[in-house]
Amino acid sequence: MRIFFTGGSGKAGHHVAPYLAAQGHQVTNADLTPLGHPDVTDLRVDLTDAGETYSAMAGVPTQADFDDPDLDLTRGSAYDAVVHYAAIPAPMIRADAATYEINVLSTYHVLEAATRLGIRKVVFASSETTYGICFAQGERKPLYVPVDEEHPVVPEDSYAMSKVSGEVTARSFHARTGADIYGLRINNVIEPHEYAEMFPAFLEDPALRRRNVFAYIDTRDLGQMTQRCLETDGLGFEVFNVANADMSVAATTDEVIERFYAGVEVRKEMGRDETFYSIDKARRMLGYEPEHSWRDVLDDPRA
Repeated sequence: MRIFFTGGSGKAGHHVAPYLAAQGHQVTNADLTPLGHPDVTDLRVDLTDAGETYSAMAGVPTQADFDDPDLDLTRGSAYDAVVHYAAIPAPMIRADAATYEINVLSTYHVLEAATRLGIRKVVFASSETTYGICFAQGERKPLYVPVDEEHPVVPEDSYAMSKVSGEVTARSFHARTGADIYGLRINNVIEPHEYAEMFPAFLEDPALRRRNVFAYIDTRDLGQMTQRCLETDGLGFEVFNVANADMSVAATTDEVIERFYAGVEVRKEMGRDETFYSIDKARRMLGYEPEHSWRDVLDDPRA
């Protein structure tokens, strides 16, 4: 597939864009900062500008030579799919109003351009923060565990608000056009090198992971999830939790429930190390199955 990938230079994108290229896709990275990867074409695009976004998506997908067949692709869009990861990735990087404005505008522009150009598959990055737990003022417990996609989304911060707005916008563009638009409620993104750097502290003190519902997502499994979405047609508009199958702590599920989720409804019997950020829907509808774990790098002190 020819993929218009936004935000390929970010923490998640700079892993996922090359991952998709390695699967045989032709990937163009639309970003303000170049990725500089030999298998990915960089295109500088300001996604908060509607005209620039549309023009970029309507253009040819490679830095073509004069004999390149892509130069003959002059109607509609040459792209088969859009993967939209670009965003201000958290609160407190820009002013709250700027975070909300940039994220909401860029998502609208990407969805509008894609659907007007006839692209029938859009995968976009939403966030775990939509559930209102991660950046809540004070401690906020989920209404029930495991947290699935039916859990209410009532965030307090500008970043999470922008992600909820993006989901509403995506649902509306699906209703207007019938395109397949899948939102990924991505949990805390972890790069492979961060296991050795960060996880020893998590294994010692599980309280450090309370705001992330004790979950995480390996960038390699996020690449797999994105690929699964590209391969799966006909679902319309859907949102999916994205996490690894286990927790990011050494405590067992029973210990986490006793210490952190006393009084919270437990809706199913859970395995010893099972994530509280449910991925059952992605498994069922997309065939997603995480392949990586911090346990591949570190010893489990409870094993």
